[in-house]
Amino acid sequence: MKPRRRRIVLVTPALADANNGNWQTAQRWARLLAPTYSVRLCAQWEGGDEELMIALHARRSARSVRAWRAASASRALLLVLTGTDLYRDIHHDADAQQALAAADALVVLNEDGAARLPPALRPRCHVVLQSCAARQPLAKPVRHLRALMVGHLRDEKDPLTYLRAAERLAGRRDILLDHIGAALDPALGAAAAALAARQPSYRWLGALPHAAVRRRIQAAHVLVHTSRMEGGAHVLTEALRSGTPVIASQIDGNLGLLGHGYPGTFAVGDDAALTALITRARDDAAMLPTLAAWCAERAPLFSPAAESATLHRLLAMLLPTLQTDTTPPSEPETPTP
Repeated sequence: MKPRRRRIVLVTPALADANNGNWQTAQRWARLLAPTYSVRLCAQWEGGDEELMIALHARRSARSVRAWRAASASRALLLVLTGTDLYRDIHHDADAQQALAAADALVVLNEDGAARLPPALRPRCHVVLQSCAARQPLAKPVRHLRALMVGHLRDEKDPLTYLRAAERLAGRRDILLDHIGAALDPALGAAAAALAARQPSYRWLGALPHAAVRRRIQAAHVLVHTSRMEGGAHVLTEALRSGTPVIASQIDGNLGLLGHGYPGTFAVGDDAALTALITRARDDAAMLPTLAAWCAERAPLFSPAAESATLHRLLAMLLPTLQTDTTPPSEPETPTP
């Protein structure tokens, strides 16, 4: 008889209606772990008989972490740190700091993330690179270059740098700039709408379903990512796994995915440097193939099989008496259209 599956609760402050990176991570992890574990998703833990909690976001999940530890000091707790955790909250927010201290293990989503933790906590830290299915690039027109930015309009994503670069490129009819994301900050939404109204080469498409976003990533010549703060942006993973080159800001959350030395980066907020990179992508025949080759070399790190294996090893370590088969299920690696 097959042993009973161990029970896990996965706490994410963002559920399906948020359609953001935290929800995408929670949904994917629940799917990857489901063949071995019984996984419950919730926005806040208020009791249960689970043996392990995975909590996404130190500050926002702090109440669930406190309730978990109050119920039992011995049950395992895995805390997943987001960009706002690593690069802001844990340095001054008491709730986030208490959640860090309570965790048996910590997860960061990029290879540079552990360096931002207090030295005493780094031995507890593990890197889990987020994954997605591979997709084939779609055919690209030769008469123009299409750049694409994906990210809700809020300060951490720094959409104004993309808008300023678009304004600098207003005279280039052969460079088109698309922008996907909901206006979480109304002022930023107003700025995007105003630019779209006066400049035909810039389109603000608002929020789109995830499947539509992935197809636009496949169809773009280059994905632009301007963030000033990221734990490990899933949209970069989607670009890498779609064969779409990336131009990104020089932050740990981007370099920890793309690798140090990646030739398509610019300083945070430097719209002139971003403009120059987009212009090179159009005018320099070697630019996009160079970026694409680098991204293709990194892409296998973000396969579902790699992420699943890392997660299963980590949970087996936290639940050492596990009797079930913890071999992660294989994931198809055949690129889908």
